[in-house]
Amino acid sequence: MSWKVFIDGEVGTTGLQIRERLEARPDITLVSLDESRRKDLSARADSAREADVAILCLPDAAAKELVAALAPGEAKLIDASTAHRVDPDWVFGFPEMAEGQRDSVARANYVSNPGCWSTCAIALIRPLVAAGLIDPSSAPSVSGVSGYTGGGKAMIAEFESGEVSGAFLYGAGQAHKHLPEITKHGMLTAAPVFVPSVGHYAQGMAVAVHLPARGAEGVASAETALREAYDGARFVSVVPASVDEPRVMPQRLNGTNRMELSVHGNPATGAVTLIAVLDNLGKGASGAAVQNMNLMLGADEGAGL
Repeated sequence: MSWKVFIDGEVGTTGLQIRERLEARPDITLVSLDESRRKDLSARADSAREADVAILCLPDAAAKELVAALAPGEAKLIDASTAHRVDPDWVFGFPEMAEGQRDSVARANYVSNPGCWSTCAIALIRPLVAAGLIDPSSAPSVSGVSGYTGGGKAMIAEFESGEVSGAFLYGAGQAHKHLPEITKHGMLTAAPVFVPSVGHYAQGMAVAVHLPARGAEGVASAETALREAYDGARFVSVVPASVDEPRVMPQRLNGTNRMELSVHGNPATGAVTLIAVLDNLGKGASGAAVQNMNLMLGADEGAGL
């Protein structure tokens, strides 16, 4: 069996990594456009129609433009932008998120690929909301660090040109583009308080969700909720806190489609910190897109990963 896949935006950071994962696969034929036609909406739409799945690695406006150029159901699409992550007509492409989510992705015509920050935050928050360990209205605190490749071409250029000399915080104004999807798919009724940071390294991510005191059983109950949520998951696992202590290394899963979750805390105070580690260009972007593509095509979910 051979499938055709069109990557709209294949020369960008995420598109290039998707292409690398697919071009060696004998079951995939890549549909490509000449450089002179990559911004031609008609040519892009025709390529999407030709393909069994089209993956959009584009700015939000360009992704919306292509979707609007296609008739409903005319092409199967995976959108890696933020344009459709809270759209009810699109399936959120985090197969491990909830029971039945994998089947929903497999049946979908339109899948919105999660962002790297939101994959981590939702993975940690949603099971605890479901278990009654996080009040949906409590606005949990989220922080973390990502490699600069998560910021796209402009940020990559800043770091690699030497314009940026170190790490920095951003998004303190609480208007980060991932907040709507974290709130919706984390089953929250109030947006979390989210302050991310960018490290002076290319790739890799660690995200922390901080909870108020949960008593002596706080760590154990949180870990139980996560283990039950991801029992049997192929790419998401719960690991002992000792894997990350005394330092959390955000680059340790680079080059994989894996995400590892751990629960840390102080038994004396009952304070709990949940941590997720992944490759922001793997399970946080291109790896997730390939995983969703495999499900939509009926291929082995881990093919190319």
